[in-house]
Amino acid sequence: MRNERPDHTLQTTALVNEAWMRTFDGEPFRWANRKHFFCGMAQTMRRILMNHARKYKAQKRLAEWEQVSLEEIPGLQAQRTEQLLALDEALEQLGRLNQRQAQVVEMRFFVGLTAEQTAAMLDISAETVKLDWRFAKSWLQRQMRLGQSNDQP
Repeated sequence: MRNERPDHTLQTTALVNEAWMRTFDGEPFRWANRKHFFCGMAQTMRRILMNHARKYKAQKRLAEWEQVSLEEIPGLQAQRTEQLLALDEALEQLGRLNQRQAQVVEMRFFVGLTAEQTAAMLDISAETVKLDWRFAKSWLQRQMRLGQSNDQP
C-alpha cells in the first residue's frame, strides 16, 4: 500500500483488519510459528488486494459508458489495477516453478518486509532472499510484458 495514491479506496488499516477478520473469522487459530503467521497473512492480503483490483476493473468496465469529467478519469488507477492483476497471474506461475521465490515476493511486496525480515521468516539467508528477490522481479516483469504483448491485437 506504500506505493498507492493517498486517496486509494482501500486503506492500509482496512487491509490489515480485513486480513485479520478473514483469517480468524471469530475462531481462535494456532500458528505453528512466526513464519506460518506471516506466510498466511501475506497470502490473505494478496487475495484481498486481487479481489479489490478485480472489483475495480469490473466497475471500470460498467462505467465506460458514463460521462465523467477529466478530473474523474482513473487512468493511473486503472493502469495500476491491470498491473496488479498481471502480477498476480505471473506470481501464480512463479509459485508453480519455485515456491520459495514466490514467498519472497509475497513477503517483500505484499507484507513489506525487508530482506533480513523475510530471511528470518523463511529460515534462509538474507543473501538468498536478495538473490531470489532480484531473480523473481526480473522473471515477473518479463512474464507481465509477455502477457501484455499477448493481449494486444
